[in-house]
Amino acid sequence: MEDEMITATILYNLRRKKTIGGKHTHFDTLKRGFPGHLSKDIGKMAKNLIKREWIVTKPTSYGLQVALNKNLIKEIEEFIFRVMGFRF
Repeated sequence: MEDEMITATILYNLRRKKTIGGKHTHFDTLKRGFPGHLSKDIGKMAKNLIKREWIVTKPTSYGLQVALNKNLIKEIEEFIFRVMGFRF
């Protein structure tokens, strides 16, 4: 899989589950649904999305929680549409 498609899939999965703003999910769940050999690449791409501020983090005692940045949701949805062709 190419990097842009994997990135769009990560964002699509979070958007489909409505994991936006105050609703968080564990960082490791971002790797679900992908082949095991892509695990490291997906982790790197997720960290890149955190740097781009498309994904916001919430550190907790039980692990890192992530959600989509509610302020950039239109930009995220446009990226998903451009790469995958899905509209929300």
